[in-house]
Amino acid sequence: MTLDDAMAALRERIEPGRAEDMAKYHKASREYLGISNPDLNELTKEWRVECDVDTRVRLASELWETDIFEARLAASKLLTQARLRPDDTAWELIKSWAPDFDSWAIADHVCMAGQKRLIADPSRLDEIEAWTTSDHMWTRRAALVITLPWTKQNNPKPAELEARDRILGWAASYVSDPQWFIQKSISWWLRDLSKHDAPRVRAFLAEHGDAMKPFARKDAARKLPALES
Repeated sequence: MTLDDAMAALRERIEPGRAEDMAKYHKASREYLGISNPDLNELTKEWRVECDVDTRVRLASELWETDIFEARLAASKLLTQARLRPDDTAWELIKSWAPDFDSWAIADHVCMAGQKRLIADPSRLDEIEAWTTSDHMWTRRAALVITLPWTKQNNPKPAELEARDRILGWAASYVSDPQWFIQKSISWWLRDLSKHDAPRVRAFLAEHGDAMKPFARKDAARKLPALES
């Protein structure tokens, strides 16, 4: 499949009038075609079946470079798959996109693809740790979004608990950052963790909660189970 083939398929799914509303909502300055997420999911699912890994990585790179909103989402969805072998080139491409993040929607789609690659090889957390000290706010935020799988294990193994504590350390280093999206990323990570590991969330908030923005502290605690009296 060529880039021209992919773009032609995308343009066939345009809904008249949708692009204007999307541009207003997402605010980032780029072209919006006006395609629904279900349509993007359907197309990229077909492409994943049709294309081998090398073709998918090449096409994802080319779609990303268009800087069209739906093309960047499609690029991310092309690489969002648990079983992707070999996956080194896909992982390198996903990492290379982080400096381009400028909106939550695109960043979150890329992070969903990245989550699969981190689960496949948790040693890659070493590479993500470098994101936590980036000058680029969206990259710092992505370090927590891409590691959300470590909030979800009900019966974590020792290595998973070690990773969980490591990422909580990253979150702790963010608490004094006043930017809304950073504070929201902390509360998102803690809120998801609270459903599976309430004691760690309570301990984090007891130690760092006063340094967080009030809205983030409240959001982080929103799903905490009530303490028994």
